[in-house]
Amino acid sequence: MTQADNTTSLPRCVWLVRHAQADWNRQQRYMSHTDRPLTAFGEAQAAALARFFQARRIDAVLHSGLTRTRATAERLVGARTIPVFADARWREADHGAWEGLTYTQVVARDPEGVRQRFADPVHCAPPQGESLADLVERVAEAWRDLGQRFAGQRIVIVTHAGPIQTLLCALFGVPLAQHWRWRVDLGSVTRVDCYPQATILRCLNVLPLHR
Repeated sequence: MTQADNTTSLPRCVWLVRHAQADWNRQQRYMSHTDRPLTAFGEAQAAALARFFQARRIDAVLHSGLTRTRATAERLVGARTIPVFADARWREADHGAWEGLTYTQVVARDPEGVRQRFADPVHCAPPQGESLADLVERVAEAWRDLGQRFAGQRIVIVTHAGPIQTLLCALFGVPLAQHWRWRVDLGSVTRVDCYPQATILRCLNVLPLHR
């Protein structure tokens, strides 16, 4: 995905929302495609997101198809008649064999895999998992499709940290290995405005609910 992609039809603006807290987030476990529920604090974050978007125009909402993103999206929409769609391409990078483990457990079980991952975070994936290069490829495809489905509209995508970080890297020319420089907290809001020749970062990591 490059800046050249911005010359195609795109939505007017895209709100990128990281889902509210799930139980494995609280336990600091690797979590990608596993379906986990929101915590009580996550429910409060989702309610705060609903208040944040209540007075804002939204034409459509997308989520990654998992319970934590769907629940966040549904709470955000509330009683409004806004179409909601699931798109698995907006899921987190698959953590493979590391899924459900804490970082300490991963280091104990797969120290060489951790070393390789830190040496080449773009191309090295967990066993049976996805690399950042894999992730950015499917997110780029999903991003291009937005112009076909939602040209000129204001949309919200409830997704995960990895897709938001890698998309921002691609849109603003940041090396993919530096994706971690974009802080994207649980329950946060980031917005990009789309124009024919450029994309503008309107806000980054806004937290409607602070702990």
